[in-house]
Amino acid sequence: MTAKRSNLISVGRLTGVFGIKGWIKVKSFTSPEDNILQYSPWWLKTRHGVKSVEIDGFEARANGIIVHLPGVDDRDEAALLTNVDIAVEKSQLPQLGDTDFYWHELVGLRVKNRFEGQECDFGVVKELLETGANDVLVVVGDDSSADRRERLIPYVWETYVLAVDLERAEILVSWDPAF
Repeated sequence: MTAKRSNLISVGRLTGVFGIKGWIKVKSFTSPEDNILQYSPWWLKTRHGVKSVEIDGFEARANGIIVHLPGVDDRDEAALLTNVDIAVEKSQLPQLGDTDFYWHELVGLRVKNRFEGQECDFGVVKELLETGANDVLVVVGDDSSADRRERLIPYVWETYVLAVDLERAEILVSWDPAF
């Protein structure tokens, strides 16, 4: 019932119960939200370890997705699974193009800046934000960076993000250091 945790990536969360027959609400981190239903098996990250499950029923509703898991047939059993992360094997994720990256690949990368002929180190990507217009890198300065500032850099390819090198764990940006 365990898996190589390093090969798992969170794609959603069980958030609450729905009805009295064991159905569970799902918060999907995929885009579109119902893409989470394409993955099988799901690995539930419970406080007792990681457990593989297959869903045996689902509904896409106006308020989100609900699922049913085998053997979870009442509200009390479903309640035990609330606030549990849903993960899948990284190998199940679709292959992306050369300039496309999953967020989990960008978090933790060092951000190097080249702006108007000057170069400096901004720190590391702490997280990404979805703003609607474009995603935003949240970059936090550390002991190796030019300063300790937090910067929000729009993830706009070729305008602000010049290159991503996963092998070197670096992102090259062009961003005014004053911002």
